Amino acid sequence: MNISKVSGKNSKHKVFVYALSTCVWCKMTKQYLNDNGIEYEFVDVDLADEKDKEKIHETIQSKGGMLNYPTTIVDDKVVISGFRKDKLKEVLEI
Repeated sequence: MNISKVSGKNSKHKVFVYALSTCVWCKMTKQYLNDNGIEYEFVDVDLADEKDKEKIHETIQSKGGMLNYPTTIVDDKVVISGFRKDKLKEVLEI
């Protein structure tokens, strides 16, 4: 699985974004994190192989998330589905 890391000056939370490479909302989520200096990791699910996609789906669902993108997981416990600036701001204390 090709996980990309984006460094930022705010690394107070562990942030992981499951995205699609062609998704506008996914790009907006990443841009919002970049604009606020948040360090995060992401994977473009549509570019993963079938075995990795299965693992990703299991991971998202095991944390109570639905299979829609972007799915952002903060500190391995908070699941945010879609581009939710309000939720990201609240959880990441921006």
